[in-house]
Amino acid sequence: MNNPNTPQIVNGVNMDTLQETVKAIRENPDLARSKFHIQNKWLGGGYNQSVIKSFYGAGQEHDHQQVFAVEADEPPILAGKDQGPNPVEHLLHALASCLTSSIVYHAALRGIVIEELESQLEGDLDLQGFMGLSQDIRKGYQSIRVKFQVKTDTENLERLKELTRFSPVFDVVSHGTAVEIEIEKKQ
Repeated sequence: MNNPNTPQIVNGVNMDTLQETVKAIRENPDLARSKFHIQNKWLGGGYNQSVIKSFYGAGQEHDHQQVFAVEADEPPILAGKDQGPNPVEHLLHALASCLTSSIVYHAALRGIVIEELESQLEGDLDLQGFMGLSQDIRKGYQSIRVKFQVKTDTENLERLKELTRFSPVFDVVSHGTAVEIEIEKKQ
């Protein structure tokens, strides 16, 4: 017999909390408007660090339970000191983690049980674009391949693939997002 005070957990997701959030947004769509922000500081060479403290959602600013620091650098072959993953590797991580979360959360909402989920990502990038050596070569990834292995019932596989379309990072990398850049003199 289920205890009514025990939350229902599917795929590690607290369904009570998730369903309350969905209900609140259905009733008040303004609660869905979110802003995520970071602060980045250059530390020398290709090495820099981003700090993530808070985000805006559900009509207010929320502090994370801890401050996160994410470092990036370049490998020695690109004149870096390899003190962290490079930015394009961070992009692959962002894509992998967002696709994973999207699959897991949307599967939970649909009652699809996932026992295990792993992925491998690989992207093709030609440095001639980044280095300004060719105007004809894109500066970013020419293509990215994502391969998932999932332990679930076979009939769920195609449904899980469809759930990837809910990933915000997948949307950004596959459809592009306008980016405004402003540079001002530091005092």
